[in-house]
Amino acid sequence: MSALQSAAWAIPSSLQQEHAELHAELEAATRAPGIVGAAARRVATTLHPHFVREEEIALPPLALLQRLTQGPVTAEMREILPLTDALKQELPVMLREHRAIGEALDELARVARQEETPAYAELTEKIRAHALSEEQVLYPAAILVGEFVRRCLPD
Repeated sequence: MSALQSAAWAIPSSLQQEHAELHAELEAATRAPGIVGAAARRVATTLHPHFVREEEIALPPLALLQRLTQGPVTAEMREILPLTDALKQELPVMLREHRAIGEALDELARVARQEETPAYAELTEKIRAHALSEEQVLYPAAILVGEFVRRCLPD
C-alpha cells in the first residue's frame, strides 16, 4: 500500500468526528419513544446509506487538500481520481438524497416540536447545516481535488 492509499482513505479527522457525532445523536433519537423515535428512525434509514457513500467517495479526496497546498502533485495522487470521478458522476444523486433527508428531517422537527423535545428539533438543524456545508464546500472541494490532480499530471 502506498503512502497515498493510506492517506486517501483517512478521511480528515474533523469530518470523521462530525459524522460520528451526528450519527450518535441520531442513534439516540431513534430510541426515543413514540412518534419522535419513529420519525428519527425514518431519518436514520434515509441518512445512513448516504453517509456510507460519502465516506466512500466524497470525503477521502479531502485528505489530499493539505498535501496539495504544501507540495507538488505526485503520480501516486492519481489513485484518488476514481473517487472524485464517481463523486462527480453521482453528485445529482447525492443532492437528491439530501432533499429526501430534508423531508425526513422536516417530519422529525415537526414531531419534536409537537412532543416538546427540542433537542431532537436542534438535531435536525445540525444535520441540515452539515448537508449545506457538503453541498457548498465539501463536495465541490473533493471534485476540485480530482480536477487539480488530473490537470497537473501528464496522461
